[in-house]
Amino acid sequence: MPSEKVLERKRKQVTSLVDELKNAESIVFADFKGLTVKQDTEMRAAFRNKGLTYRVVKNTISERAFEQLGIRGLEETLKGPTAIAYSSEDVVLAPRMVREFTEKFRRLKIKGGVIGGEVHDIDYIMALSRVESRENLYGQLLFMMLYPLTALAQVAGQIAEKGAETGVERVADLLTTDGKTVTEDEPKEADAAEKDAKADAEKATEEASAEASEEVEKDAEEVSS
Repeated sequence: MPSEKVLERKRKQVTSLVDELKNAESIVFADFKGLTVKQDTEMRAAFRNKGLTYRVVKNTISERAFEQLGIRGLEETLKGPTAIAYSSEDVVLAPRMVREFTEKFRRLKIKGGVIGGEVHDIDYIMALSRVESRENLYGQLLFMMLYPLTALAQVAGQIAEKGAETGVERVADLLTTDGKTVTEDEPKEADAAEKDAKADAEKATEEASAEASEEVEKDAEEVSS
């Protein structure tokens, strides 16, 4: 029977692991059997550079830690050599980076994972690994939101250049109605046209934002299905 000193050391290891994993966005389990020291070193350096934590922990310690976290159903996963990769910043980071290294080092195998406190199989982790990172999704959303405004600014710049070329100071004077230049005698029509242009730009921005949100929701639904 283990001494009290040994048991106390194991309890501290479990507590430490619980503290590390309790805020994890995603956790991926991997079988690292067969990796060379060089491969393992290269992989750890890449993970560390991206902010991904990678640890090899005894399965008994891991089992107790996950039990304390209220996560069950890992009995089969935590058999044999098992490494744990996790991130508290990006739910996609651990699945994506581990999957990339399984493609580079064929001996590395994904065994499953825990996402949002729920246990998931290999297929789910692989599907999640192919979702765009949070930064990329935000970048795409921002681009789609700003594109209509950028286009409007370009049109406004072209109008300004045209005005400078023709010596016209007001935008309204560049607009035409029935083929005739709008003059000071027709301010209402010119103002209406300017308001319509502004409304169109606002509508385009709203549509772009809605489309981006739908794309993000679609990716989430595909992963969950």
